[in-house]
Amino acid sequence: MKLFQAQILTPDGTVFDGQAESIRMPGVQGDFQVLINHANLMASLEIGPVTLVDSNGKTHKYAISGGVVDVNSNVVSLFAEAAEHADTINIERARASKDRSEQRLNDSTMDELRAEISLRRALNRLKVAGH
Repeated sequence: MKLFQAQILTPDGTVFDGQAESIRMPGVQGDFQVLINHANLMASLEIGPVTLVDSNGKTHKYAISGGVVDVNSNVVSLFAEAAEHADTINIERARASKDRSEQRLNDSTMDELRAEISLRRALNRLKVAGH
């Protein structure tokens, strides 16, 4: 198994810091995967799921709210606005957020873009949590 160093960082702290076999991310131009010896790059990320396979072969799923990733000499640094591990997502809170966002989209006086982003985040959290 060939490994590289991976970090998932948010303004609230480090979500993951260790060796990884692979990491799949939601790029602005589509999902992509990083493996050992990937070409150096910097890319913008969208709201979506991140799937990381660690050095023990265990799969970790995270819901991120956008950000950037830097891949440089087998070190992957993902900087996300927010990142929640699938096991820690509060399903009821995510469903309530989804419902509120859908109601706001139907209300012509609300900021449609803000409601749409909120809805995308809620749906992503539910998807990552398996609901």
